Amino acid sequence: MGFDSVLPAVAVAAFAVAWGVTWLCCRPGSWLYFLDHPNARSLHVRPTPRTGGVGVMAGIAAAVVVTIVVASPGRALLVALGGAFVLAALGLADDRAGLSARLRLLAQVLVAGAFVALAGVAGGWGVALLLLLGLVWMGNLYNFMDGSDGLAGGMAVFGFGAFAWAAGQGGEPALAAVCAGVAAAAAGFLCFNFHPARIFMGDVGSVPLGFTAGALGLVGWRSGAWPLWFPLLVFAPFILDATVTLLRRALRGEKVWQAHRSHYYQRMVQMGLGHRGTALRAYGLMALCGVAAVAGLRVGFSLQCAIITMCITAHLIVGYRIDRAWRSHRAGEPEKP
Repeated sequence: MGFDSVLPAVAVAAFAVAWGVTWLCCRPGSWLYFLDHPNARSLHVRPTPRTGGVGVMAGIAAAVVVTIVVASPGRALLVALGGAFVLAALGLADDRAGLSARLRLLAQVLVAGAFVALAGVAGGWGVALLLLLGLVWMGNLYNFMDGSDGLAGGMAVFGFGAFAWAAGQGGEPALAAVCAGVAAAAAGFLCFNFHPARIFMGDVGSVPLGFTAGALGLVGWRSGAWPLWFPLLVFAPFILDATVTLLRRALRGEKVWQAHRSHYYQRMVQMGLGHRGTALRAYGLMALCGVAAVAGLRVGFSLQCAIITMCITAHLIVGYRIDRAWRSHRAGEPEKP
């Protein structure tokens, strides 16, 4: 069945299921009503349920069912999705009762390792190790970036939306359908998560979404739908913020595994832009990267390099302005980025 006939059914099913399940999770009487209580490192000020990721994953499950019915997903795609649901179950247990960081990390390594081994995306032990580490980092960095209303959900809408378009144009209807389903499920959740958020995504949604972004990026790469730089550029707003922040904290001798409020998006919220202003500005950067990445698939190598350079430069400029404004803010001279 062609891409045009698969995509609408998947997107509608994913959005409807995600919206409905997220609505149920917002209700105080629901058994999935786990509250996230604010602390010194939080950006929210009142207890808020943190199980919105259940709605996202339910929407993705609906998308997978429809895709299996109308298309033929390959083994690599099914393994990636299976790993995401394992991580979602682990995240739900963590959101409910709290799990040790070592147990969570071990599970993430095992899931990433199983994907690399079963999906056939690596060509040797060295490459396999790099891909495994990259997948674990993608899951964790997405979790780190899920700290402001509308941010993680928006990245999923823009990021997987770009994946869906590229996979459809690249002759991969099953991959396109699943990616469209992830984007639609995130949109259903975003109806409740955009500021003022009624619910947060939680580990049940953020870690699986990060893993899925990395895993489906590799699936598309191995199938020939896109080059390896494509998923990195699409999710660059999250990858660069989280990675640069981690490196800077490590260089300062800080404990990088501890909660903090030094991500660029966290600084924007604290400097007065608020959750809504930060999300809208981030959406602009996400849209730029998504459109640029898709456009880059249609041009030659030289123009691809120019597009990648342009996007990196845009991030450098944004980062510089936020750093400058943050220094002024800390000195008592408010300046919006």
